[in-house]
Amino acid sequence: MSHHGLTPSWLSSLAVAGLAGTLVMAGCGDGDRAAPASSSPSASSSPTPPAAAPAEEPSEAEVRNDNFVNKLDGAALLTALRKGGYVIFFRHGQTEKDYADQVSASMGDCSTQRMLSEAGWRQAHTIGKAFVDKQIPVGEVFSSQYCRAWQTADIAFGRYEPRAELNFAPSDDYTDSDVATMRAGILPFLSEIPQPGTNTVVVGHDDVFEAATAIYPAPQGVAYVVAPKGNGQFDLIARIQDGEWALL
Repeated sequence: MSHHGLTPSWLSSLAVAGLAGTLVMAGCGDGDRAAPASSSPSASSSPTPPAAAPAEEPSEAEVRNDNFVNKLDGAALLTALRKGGYVIFFRHGQTEKDYADQVSASMGDCSTQRMLSEAGWRQAHTIGKAFVDKQIPVGEVFSSQYCRAWQTADIAFGRYEPRAELNFAPSDDYTDSDVATMRAGILPFLSEIPQPGTNTVVVGHDDVFEAATAIYPAPQGVAYVVAPKGNGQFDLIARIQDGEWALL
């Protein structure tokens, strides 16, 4: 896997175009709303600060992610991965801004989609380098067809096979049918046993992974190590942040 000294051609093009400069990272959502001005402020009084918005309660899926306890860690996890036989699901790397683009994104046009930020490129490169340094064997690499997913796979592993089954449903509000479709799409990738001595890599999206596991994978760039058992069955073994791969 000697590709890690090379920059993918699409990334080189962006850099030449001047798009690989320092980015200002935006928070989740579409931005903060300005507080309304006072209707008749007193000349001598200080403006009243706006009331803080109530904290949003985390969903059950987010709580499961936060509370996940690894079954293997550290050296034991690295030894297991070196032997192969696992599926490693990655949520795509950090994007310039976190917003829902299920409806607005055009499949063949990256400019209509959330794109990897410079931090996301670094995440993917760091992950790929760790796999080489730690001698973790990689077999098949699958990604969704969305640019942030296949670019994460391309930077990290130098190859990928885009698969429509890993895409999220093109809807603002998922129906039970949408969730069932996403679950059916990703389930074979999480449960199929890799070729002997290799690990399968899957790069996809939060909603699709949640549909199959009831866990919301956060933050962007996080990975779950999966022990596939065939016939749609699997066990979740470990949750790994992007910066933790080099520490195994």
